Amino acid sequence: MTIQISGSMGRMDNYIRAIWKAGGQARAGYCPEPDLTCDGLLLTGGGDIAPERYGQGMEGSLPPDPLRDEAELALFRAFYGAGKPILGICRGHQLINVALGGTLIQDLPPEQKVFHGGAEGDLVHPIRTEPGTLLARLYGPRFLGNSFHHQAVDRPGEGLRPIAWAESGLVEALDCPGRPLLGVQFHPERMAPGHGGPDTADGAPLFSWFLDLCRGGGR
Repeated sequence: MTIQISGSMGRMDNYIRAIWKAGGQARAGYCPEPDLTCDGLLLTGGGDIAPERYGQGMEGSLPPDPLRDEAELALFRAFYGAGKPILGICRGHQLINVALGGTLIQDLPPEQKVFHGGAEGDLVHPIRTEPGTLLARLYGPRFLGNSFHHQAVDRPGEGLRPIAWAESGLVEALDCPGRPLLGVQFHPERMAPGHGGPDTADGAPLFSWFLDLCRGGGR
């Protein structure tokens, strides 16, 4: 299985490693053209999406990367239109939402931001899952995830369903019933035994599920 990965220059190693450990090959790049010979698409973390993409002015967003926004929206449209599996992580989760007409919270209020990001790296917090959904099957009703972000999903895009939440109520995951699509706000590529990060659930089962999905396995 070959997975197309779009991300920030020089910051894709953890994602590539996670795909490799799950049994796949990565075709990674910054602002790549859609390659539909690949079996799935992974949209990674990174900077803020331009608020104009979801009909807002600058209200707390950091300066965007217009080239990356345009490239990843084109990637999403191509893979979504072809019915191929898509996994979005952090910024990728938010981009999926924006691509389907949703909106974002541009800058979390202080009472939420303190649990979701900081200068020292990932923060750990509980995540609650919707019963019967993928994350509930993988991790149970509640697990410890990691966060490093100041934005979040606000209004879900067309067809998207929130399936996990932080204690603060922020949406931590979205799926799209009937579509091979998942977005997660946390960072499963940094949730692995021996990674050296915080004590969280293991992110590997999520990548194994994604590779199985790309092989035509169950959803």
